[in-house]
Amino acid sequence: MTQDPGPTALRSSPVLVRGRIGQLRDRASGRHSPLRRLDWVLQTSVIALALIGALLVWSATRQRLEESGGDPQTFLKRHLLNLMIGLLLGTAATLVDYRILRAYAPFVYLGSLVGLVAVLLVGTTVNGAHSWIVLPAGFQLQPSEFAKVALVVGAAMILGEKHEDRHTGIRRGAPGHGDVLLVLGLAVVPMGLIMLQPDFGTVMVLVFVTLGMLGVSGAPRRWVLGLVLCGVLFGGAILQFHLLKPYQEARLTSFVSENKESSSTGYNVDQAMTAIANGGVTGRGLFEGQQTQGQFVPEQQTDFVFSVAGEELGYLGAGGVIVLLGVVLWRALTIGFNSQDSFGALIVTGVVCWFTFQIFVNIGMCLGVMPVTGLPLTFLSYGGSSMFANMIAVGLLQNVRLRSRSDPYAL
Repeated sequence: MTQDPGPTALRSSPVLVRGRIGQLRDRASGRHSPLRRLDWVLQTSVIALALIGALLVWSATRQRLEESGGDPQTFLKRHLLNLMIGLLLGTAATLVDYRILRAYAPFVYLGSLVGLVAVLLVGTTVNGAHSWIVLPAGFQLQPSEFAKVALVVGAAMILGEKHEDRHTGIRRGAPGHGDVLLVLGLAVVPMGLIMLQPDFGTVMVLVFVTLGMLGVSGAPRRWVLGLVLCGVLFGGAILQFHLLKPYQEARLTSFVSENKESSSTGYNVDQAMTAIANGGVTGRGLFEGQQTQGQFVPEQQTDFVFSVAGEELGYLGAGGVIVLLGVVLWRALTIGFNSQDSFGALIVTGVVCWFTFQIFVNIGMCLGVMPVTGLPLTFLSYGGSSMFANMIAVGLLQNVRLRSRSDPYAL
């Protein structure tokens, strides 16, 4: 009879020993350090988009600042500063294990609500929305941007709990009716506070994020279909009974109006479309766009920054921007597929829904096929709060990536 070699002999197996030594050598040499395990395709694409955005913002603002006697590089410097701060926030979001973050999700959510209440009490109105808190040195904070992060983390916590036991990791089933109602309650509170500002665009983002996360979580289909139907009916009722302010209704309906040019919103879209058409295939060159340098497109450094890319970088440059945005979404989806648990996968789902909706609506707005909602173009538009929230979201993606089951050296 062959004698059982026992665990001691197995541990001393030459193959296992060499494998273990190889792992230790790789770790000692830094071959499997956390930096190497980041998704560098994602990170490089994000930084490239932010730097392209800095050039576009600079081009859109330098002429106006020069004419007013100011520093023509003011917005460029602030955009780059926002990028640096955003990268620091993203790094922090990467380092804190997202599985531990689940325990702090309620505090993140409550903190976002405090910010939304504060902006209603002490905030400043800009372009018709009472959405900003003025900070020293000319900076402004928009709490509704951070509400996106809070909703993603909070909804992932609730919907992920039903999928697995946090101690054993064993799958337990899909979210039930009570979980769906809890997520809806979680989403409705910030939506209501944001509507008081009012900021309809951000509310639409939160709606899309909520529906996307519910759909991926395995929640009952009748809930998802019913919510979509209710959303369509609610949107129709808002327009039918004129529940929005006139300028908001004009923004939502200008892209289907026969008299676009008669309204200021329609004029903005028409000028943005003209700028993109003027760019042709290769563009007029950076700082050489007639529409951009002539300041014909209002809010071109924020809402309509894509029109700068279209005019000065041409269809090739604007197409390159879209490709980079597509790479970001592709890498995010890859991270979600490889996530080791439902909580991580749902975080990725929320971020992908958030980014996808804003990209689609913003670019569609500049092309005249989507309503003007005031949503910035992810990573490119000028705005500190938007940049900070986006980079925190990227940090969460990298966080899930570092602890992915596809990585044998996951933290």
